[in-house]
Amino acid sequence: MATYGESGEKTDRMEVDAVHSSDHSENEKVQVEHCNGVAVISDETLESFAHLDEKKILRKMDRHLIPMLALLYLLAFLDRGNIGNAKIEGLTDDIGVLPDQYNWCLTVFFFTYAAFEVPSNLLLKKLRPSIWLPTIMVAWGVVMTLMGIVQNYGGLLAARLFLGVAEAGLFPGVAYYLTMWYCRHEIQFRQAMFFSAASVAGAFSGLLAFAIAKMDGVGGLAGWRWIFILEGIVTVVVAVIAFFVLEDFPETSRFLNEEEKAFVVFRLKYQAQAGKIGSKQVQVAEADEFAWKYVWAAFKDWQIWVNIFVYWGIVCPLYGISLFLPTIVKGLGYTSSHAQLMTVPIYITAAILAVIAAYISDKAGKRSPFIIGFLCMMLVGFTMCISSSNPKVVYGGIFIATCAIYPAFPGVITWLCNNLAGSYKRSAGMALQIGVGNLGGAMASNFYRAKDGPRFILGHALELGFICVGIIASVILILGYSRINKDRDARESRGERDQYTAEELSAQGDKALTWRYML
Repeated sequence: MATYGESGEKTDRMEVDAVHSSDHSENEKVQVEHCNGVAVISDETLESFAHLDEKKILRKMDRHLIPMLALLYLLAFLDRGNIGNAKIEGLTDDIGVLPDQYNWCLTVFFFTYAAFEVPSNLLLKKLRPSIWLPTIMVAWGVVMTLMGIVQNYGGLLAARLFLGVAEAGLFPGVAYYLTMWYCRHEIQFRQAMFFSAASVAGAFSGLLAFAIAKMDGVGGLAGWRWIFILEGIVTVVVAVIAFFVLEDFPETSRFLNEEEKAFVVFRLKYQAQAGKIGSKQVQVAEADEFAWKYVWAAFKDWQIWVNIFVYWGIVCPLYGISLFLPTIVKGLGYTSSHAQLMTVPIYITAAILAVIAAYISDKAGKRSPFIIGFLCMMLVGFTMCISSSNPKVVYGGIFIATCAIYPAFPGVITWLCNNLAGSYKRSAGMALQIGVGNLGGAMASNFYRAKDGPRFILGHALELGFICVGIIASVILILGYSRINKDRDARESRGERDQYTAEELSAQGDKALTWRYML
């Protein structure tokens, strides 16, 4: 039947048979309402959904969301990093780009990439993911295709500049998008499955570049040009498909039934209760409305800026590896084709480890022990690289470092998003972390200079320095979070929670007395 709420919006109500758990002797009715197209449960509590299979719903979400998101990021990372493959196939020689100019082409990408991430994340929710993400994907696919016809340094520089603008919204957008579907204790596994596409892209990039380079001379174009052209065309084709395949939000999902939609929305809304959903306490819902104060709160939050240093400790080695791995391996004395293929096992192993580590991290409910552990593992890898000229030792060091970088990266993204409350604050905070953090990519683009090869001691030393900074920043976050959690525990035990209404606590987000930071 149709009813109308106090605000005048139309509400459709339907009764759903709910077979509850074994302690309920008979069927109960759960009221599912549609308010402006959003499925909600009237008088909802956790017990209202006791009959639903949460794991089955999560598996359904995984099947419908993760594959397409992983494909989008695979193409983004492929298009961003294939310049390294094109370089060893003759890019710089053919268009007369000097070593320092090549480094600048890598660097400028990150300037526009960082600048457009926060605006893009704020637009994502307004314009809908199924429209915004494919649109920017078409844009970078076109830019990538045009990179295949550049004739000089200026053309390559301009193309990389615009590639940064177009790609800026994808990674922070998808990382935030996942938080609109999954709760904080289960999201790193999904972030890792999505991000592991980057390591698969690294492996696929080497294989694809090896194959496409064989087209050298076809149509009068060099092999490296075909790398850009074909990969750009594939990106545009997948973007068109994504317009029809991508889902927007749980409440508008096409693959969940009405009760499942209401359940997913409910668990996200009250996840800040940290295990207290369903208790007799007043439930504190997460603030979901847009207000500029939430955006400014992100810019003023100490934890975001400290986390950026952890991010730099991971992202500088990440981009150093992704942009220069083929060059480093080739510098060890291998041919171009052999160098492309030798990068494949590194990336495949890293992808598998990223998913395994994320699964264990979600089960443990901890982030920092894994992040610090992988940072230490990266120290070992780069120390091997800097201390030996033996090609096998250097390759082994790169292998170890890469297998630590790719599991650590989704960890640091998840750690921050777990500790930001309020939908729009999380949106702005994650974009700020990734945007400013990716300036580390601009720095890493200049770590491995051609004149420092084949040992690249300066590049490896700088990576080691940033890793140490990341470890120190991680310890600062742990100490800060622990102190705040203990203080809030003490204040709650004194009854201070009763001084606030649920609305006030909701507006305070992660600064609320009821919020606990995840370590």
